[in-house]
Amino acid sequence: MSGAALNVLIVGAGGIGGYYGARLADAGHNLVLTARGRHLAAIQARGLEVMVEGETLRCRAPAVDHATLIRKHRTTDFDLVIFTLKSTATKQVLKELGSWLAQGDVPVLSLQNGVDNEVLIARRLGEARVLGGLAVRIGGHITEPGKVRAEGVAQVVVGGWPCMEQSHDCRRTVLSRLKKVFDAASIPTRVSDNIRYELWRKLVINNGVNPLSALTGLDTRSLTHHPDFSRIVHGMMAETVEASRADGVNLKSQDLDEMYELIRSFNAIKTSMLVDKEKGRPLELDSISGAVLNRCQKLGIDAPYTRLVSALLRVEGSQRL
Repeated sequence: MSGAALNVLIVGAGGIGGYYGARLADAGHNLVLTARGRHLAAIQARGLEVMVEGETLRCRAPAVDHATLIRKHRTTDFDLVIFTLKSTATKQVLKELGSWLAQGDVPVLSLQNGVDNEVLIARRLGEARVLGGLAVRIGGHITEPGKVRAEGVAQVVVGGWPCMEQSHDCRRTVLSRLKKVFDAASIPTRVSDNIRYELWRKLVINNGVNPLSALTGLDTRSLTHHPDFSRIVHGMMAETVEASRADGVNLKSQDLDEMYELIRSFNAIKTSMLVDKEKGRPLELDSISGAVLNRCQKLGIDAPYTRLVSALLRVEGSQRL
């Protein structure tokens, strides 16, 4: 990861990946995007257009499907691979790209929802190549093929997976360079020595608002300021804090308070799970609520709020089929 411009592959150039990709391209870095269907065709024909806070970013980076990526590119063509696809697609994408990715030693950064994506990537490529990460205070969605709308501060937190206990961890050099590149591209970035802790803190928010927003159709601000729904949000967040003990993360009541106040003060955004439901796409329910329920089961404790909301969403989904 040397030189002024990086060669970056973004796997899954949807709302989040499209925004960060456009920022990096605008800063002079070389991008290749992967997408599919009409979104891919539109990017290939007209480029990617990203609307953010009254600003329009236009990215003319090449876009390909996975089969074309494998045929036309080598892993060594890239300095960094960023996964920004839905967590529901991680296993399938690793089946499609795993052997290709294994041919080199390029770092792979996950900027996905949930706490299990890095586990899957590390299992395929080894922990030494895996950078965990999360997108903070950003909402991003495809509004129509080739067009993305994003909002929020759009910060990033990154770190070696699952943590970096050693001062001589070679990933520190990569992460230091990455922070400089992202900061210069108007992507505020923080490096964490315990990225698994950061991912669990984000899961506290995601489990608190994503499933309930998909169930009710309400945005995050409406949920967190509603006299009844706000209590359910807080309850689901508290259950996530308890579930973190199963991974040895041990979040505290302070983490719960901080995450609850953060989402209450954030913009009124339509969650990604609500958008997926409206568009008839698979929900990241297993990656978010499922992760909490599985850990609670291992700990022998109940998570009634998460269990009920998750069950209602599944029943609702089955009735639409």
